[in-house]
Amino acid sequence: MTQYIYIASPMRLPSGSYGTNPVSLEQPNVYRNELDFTHIYFENNYDSRSKQRFSYSTHFSFKHQVTAFSNHIPLPYQIKGTAEQDKCLKILYSYLEAAVQQSGVVEYFTSLNGGEELPLSKKRTISWMDLKKPYDLVLEDRELWEITLWN
Repeated sequence: MTQYIYIASPMRLPSGSYGTNPVSLEQPNVYRNELDFTHIYFENNYDSRSKQRFSYSTHFSFKHQVTAFSNHIPLPYQIKGTAEQDKCLKILYSYLEAAVQQSGVVEYFTSLNGGEELPLSKKRTISWMDLKKPYDLVLEDRELWEITLWN
């Protein structure tokens, strides 16, 4: 099954692709290697047809949400320390840091596809200052964190 990450905020979150490194602007779909192609695409929760926001999970309390999926963001038992995992976790870490700095609080959640509405396995509040490195962001399935800027 596919694992998704979800982020919710009281403020708008950016969407789009982060981390790709094409060989040139003239060849935006050509990459030197797999690592240069490795990226995360954040998609927001706005449906342009209905012109409405929807929620990725009932566990969220904020209306602005994004989801992303990457085969390289591991669950705890999948950590291998590959270059692709390192890159994706660094991208996620930078994205979350910017979101927390902007709004003061975000909700961060992961779930295997189809499990978004199941009961949470864990829920906790954590200060951004306690997250020292990207691998600190590895969550268990259906774990939700409220990350605050301060304690």
